[in-house]
Parts: sequence; C-alpha cells; structure tokens
Amino acid sequence: MKHTLLAVSVLLLLSGCQSRPPTETAMDSDSVYLSARHCLNEYLDDLDRVHYGPCLKIININGEEPLVREDGFIELPLSTSLTLGVSCVYRHANGSPIPATMETADFPITGYTFTQPGLRWYLHAHEQARHVVGCQPTLSRSVYPTLNTD
Repeated sequence: MKHTLLAVSVLLLLSGCQSRPPTETAMDSDSVYLSARHCLNEYLDDLDRVHYGPCLKIININGEEPLVREDGFIELPLSTSLTLGVSCVYRHANGSPIPATMETADFPITGYTFTQPGLRWYLHAHEQARHVVGCQPTLSRSVYPTLNTD
C-alpha cells in the first residue's frame, strides 16, 4: 500500500511538472528578443530630476515591417545577418518628442551578434542620454544608458 501511494504521488508530481507552460527560452530556442522601442533616461543627482534622452524605434527589418509581440519585443533568429532600420528622436524636458530631431539609420546585425537563445536585448539611440546628437544605435542587454554623463 505504501509503495502504491508513493508511486501515485510521484506520477502526479511528474505530470504536474510536465504540464507547466514552457519558458520563453524553451518556446523558441533559436531566437532572441529585441525591444521594438526604447527610450533612454538618466537620473541627475545634482538637479534631482530625470533627464529624458533620445528614443529609438525599430521601423523595419531587411526592409519589412517588424512583427512586435505583446510584450513590446521583436523575435529575431540566432546567427542570422539582418539590417534593422531605426528611427531616433530626442525629447523635451517634459518627455515629449521633438519632431525636428527625428533621424533614421541602419543598424547591421551579423551572424555573430546573437548566439545565445532566449535573451532580451535593447537597442539604444546612443551610448548616453545627455549631451549627444544624432542617431548612433548601440546594442545592450541593459535598459540603462551604456555611459552616464557628468
């Protein structure tokens, strides 16, 4: 009786583990996830406020409109060369966009850029949020600027 009860308990436990939904990595082991839109912000200690840096939006992948998931990410295949078309725009002190600053640029992805599946990536309009101009995309695993400004 003890062995039967133990066997049933183990079977129930195993079936419960198998019915769990797959993790993001397990869902598509040949992809990474790139944020479709990302804005840089930097907190300024000396001014005790947030500085709103530039925003970047992916507008095309190899000339085609990207398919943006519900979570705001685009699924990209591993080890594949692509060209991302992006638009960048700077923002006023209140966070609203400055239309006259909008620029576009291409960002190349090589077959060696994404080699580890399931990771989330962010494409920033620039390395830092302050004292920059232009659209110079930089790839990062972090939502924060690559460089802090003084």
